[in-house]
Amino acid sequence: MFKDRDDAARQLADRLAAYRGQHPLVLAIPRGAVPMGKVIARQLKGELDVVLVHKLRAPFHHETAIGAVDESGWTTIAPYAAAAGADQDYIAAEKHLQLQVLHARRAHYSPLRTPVDPAGRTVIVVDDGLATGATMTAALHGLRQRKPLKLVCAVPVASFEALEKIRPMADEVVCLMTPPDFQAVGQFYRDFPQVSDDAVIELLKA
Repeated sequence: MFKDRDDAARQLADRLAAYRGQHPLVLAIPRGAVPMGKVIARQLKGELDVVLVHKLRAPFHHETAIGAVDESGWTTIAPYAAAAGADQDYIAAEKHLQLQVLHARRAHYSPLRTPVDPAGRTVIVVDDGLATGATMTAALHGLRQRKPLKLVCAVPVASFEALEKIRPMADEVVCLMTPPDFQAVGQFYRDFPQVSDDAVIELLKA
């Protein structure tokens, strides 16, 4: 159990200490992971930016991910998507909607600059936890195409299934906990508030 995201980030930074001094690029998945990315980048003397991906929501249970999409439009779809009621028309509409969200976020988060180029960099992708692994899958896939020197996935907690799904996609995976009773990321934090867009913008400015 973590006290909050800062506590989880400090513990992750300790496990990532080998990258201190290498000026890693820490890419946080908004919004919840951005405060964590700030802590990790500071402790590792790295650089913070965001990697924009968004889950594709199940038709009748919007908290459930049936896949994810990255800024380029690449998608990953879970094998249970059809059983959850998502046919091809629904998936196409949901993808279009979430791409609009991603483009609006990019314009909002970094209106005066382009995203930091990961090419040739040690890149550490951070999220506050993995439930299905869909968003991390999309993030790692998109980043791999941009030729980082090394691609690291760092999360405090994950389901065993999600961790095994994303393990082949990264050069290194750092995960502090894979509890057998995993149901949702928030159950492993005593304090797990929503992170606003305004908070993300302030963190990126700082």
